[in-house]
Amino acid sequence: MGMQAALRIFYPASCLCCGTEVAAEGGLCPACWRDTPFIGGTVCDRCGASMMGEEGGICDDCLTLQPPWSRGRAALAYGGNARRLVLALKHGDRQDLARPLGRWVARAAAPVLMPDMLVAPVPLHWLRLIRRRYNQAALLSGALAKAASLSHVPDLLVRARNTGSQEGHDRQGRFENMSGALHVKRPARVAGRHVLLVDDVMTTGATLAAATEACLDAGAADVSVAVLARVGKTP
Repeated sequence: MGMQAALRIFYPASCLCCGTEVAAEGGLCPACWRDTPFIGGTVCDRCGASMMGEEGGICDDCLTLQPPWSRGRAALAYGGNARRLVLALKHGDRQDLARPLGRWVARAAAPVLMPDMLVAPVPLHWLRLIRRRYNQAALLSGALAKAASLSHVPDLLVRARNTGSQEGHDRQGRFENMSGALHVKRPARVAGRHVLLVDDVMTTGATLAAATEACLDAGAADVSVAVLARVGKTP
């Protein structure tokens, strides 16, 4: 009997969301699968939100706001089980979720991935990193990079200013709060490269926009984004 088989006897695989026993590690039980809002079908090529129309189209929000990145994808619509999984990873110390959730993001991002793309997470300010002990975006980006066989630079960007929580800010306030807050720590790694920025949640896109602009200012050839969950349109 192999080691993995022996471990399964004592520690059977469990549903990522509810803990019910499942057939394979990193999966969901049938009930949680039905209630998890995976994004499928036609999506906006810039932000990954579900939309009507032809593949490769751009949603009204992105047509109006013109985010600085070129393409984007999201694995889940934020809400229900998606929200529970995000909060468990982000605040519940469920670091074990990063690998399977990162694979979900990798599958969603497949249309925007390129062979020599550089993968990097949106950074936390060092004070928040000390309190949380890990950056959930870095865990996701590492799992995505491994699944897609891409280069991962977890410290590519730095959050030079403590922006605090974005909760409570409207769209304009979120963009103002993030203005100039992020910088590229390793510009030599960015110059001439296609970069994929990874975060756990996209709401207005203000944080990802600031990260994208920092990469473009450092000489990146192009920037795309990938997130675990996409929040619906906000005012």
